[in-house]
Amino acid sequence: MAHLQIYDTMSRQLVAIAPTEGDVVRIYCCGPTVYRDAHVGNLRTFLLSDLVVRALNIRGIKSQLVQNITDVGHMSDDFVAEDKMMIAAQKENLDPFAIAIEYENRYHRDLALLNINPAQEYPRASESISLMQDLIAKLIELQCAYVGSDDTVYFAAQSFPSYGDLSGNKLSALKPGHRFEYQEDSDGKRFHADWALWKAAGNRTEMVWPSPWGLGFPGWHIECSAMSLHFLHGHVDLHIGGIDLRFPHHENERAQSNSILNNDEAVSYWMHGEHLLFEGRKMSKSAGNVVLLSDLKDRGFDQLALRFCFLENRYRSQMDLSWESISAANSTLARWRTKIDQWQVADWPTSGAATELIELIYQDAENDLDTTRTLQRLRTLERDEDFSDADKAAIFLRADAILGLDLNRKPVEVELTSAQKELLEQRFAARAAKNFALSDQLRDELIGIGIRVSDTADGQSWEVNN
Repeated sequence: MAHLQIYDTMSRQLVAIAPTEGDVVRIYCCGPTVYRDAHVGNLRTFLLSDLVVRALNIRGIKSQLVQNITDVGHMSDDFVAEDKMMIAAQKENLDPFAIAIEYENRYHRDLALLNINPAQEYPRASESISLMQDLIAKLIELQCAYVGSDDTVYFAAQSFPSYGDLSGNKLSALKPGHRFEYQEDSDGKRFHADWALWKAAGNRTEMVWPSPWGLGFPGWHIECSAMSLHFLHGHVDLHIGGIDLRFPHHENERAQSNSILNNDEAVSYWMHGEHLLFEGRKMSKSAGNVVLLSDLKDRGFDQLALRFCFLENRYRSQMDLSWESISAANSTLARWRTKIDQWQVADWPTSGAATELIELIYQDAENDLDTTRTLQRLRTLERDEDFSDADKAAIFLRADAILGLDLNRKPVEVELTSAQKELLEQRFAARAAKNFALSDQLRDELIGIGIRVSDTADGQSWEVNN
């Protein structure tokens, strides 16, 4: 039987993904922090679990996917002392839990728009407090954790000898003063690299819970240990997240989970998606270049054009997204749907060559999710006269079981006015004559009347803005 192979961050090599016991692959994917909308960089990571499940499904391999929802009040992805949940609640004049529910719902909406199939479980941190407290109590009993002088419970990093094996950040190299988590170092720690499992409430009055150690709230890392071990029955076959989570989050999570399991590995393999840039820069609020999925719709793009862009890039390579690449993907997507609608669709290819090509596409998915190669194959197939139209349609649709681009969606029929047709013809002539100044002027005129024009290897294409 063929097996999905992915790059394992821990061993730094390709590994075959298979169930450690039974016939179900157990997968955990770090989920969103629900104090804001997920931006396109977040969504690139969340696509990974969907692609893994689809690649397993093509061979009939079952999976169980769990993704946490971080909805307690320590939300931060940039390690600052501010409480993002409380800030969002104050800004919108809402209860912090209402903020969390609103953005959780918007997160699920975005997943659906990107054809990301839902996980089997979406446990919320706020509903898993008892799981975390049980785990913390056990870690204290094992002398892997302690109550600090500030009434916060800390994990004793030095109690875990293999700390750093995942990220390469060994304790001996971590200097005092480094910010290891979402808040500044505390005088309550015994060792500078220890981290909080349960934070004392102090003056905080919202999003706090009673515990054996006093009123407080969970630290950043403990929720994933508690939820992954509970909902996946003590072992994770594949743990997925963005590369920014490798340290400290996943390193600390590994230390916690393995300590509970008597230093057995709680996770067989770790999979990390690389960073996404937008037009050459890291997305940030201060730079004003944070892009949401809704922004694509506002510009008249099919939101699955974003998924297409992601598929054109290997998940463990840094990606530079742009409006130009989204526009090109949007045009290709529309063209493929039109052609598939025109081709005579067969349930299964009639030629042996077509069946072989489908197998190669399946192998692309199993080769570390090489969707880049699959899209290259489809671009070649589109123009290949050795395949019948029926075979082409069947191959595209079989590939779409992995790609998830809705290639069988019926194209929207649009009747252009004579004025719109005339402008398109004038622009085509200007491009052919290499009069690019006039071509750009006509493109702007077309945008003004609701027609977006793209230039591709196949020539000029256009779409009507929604």
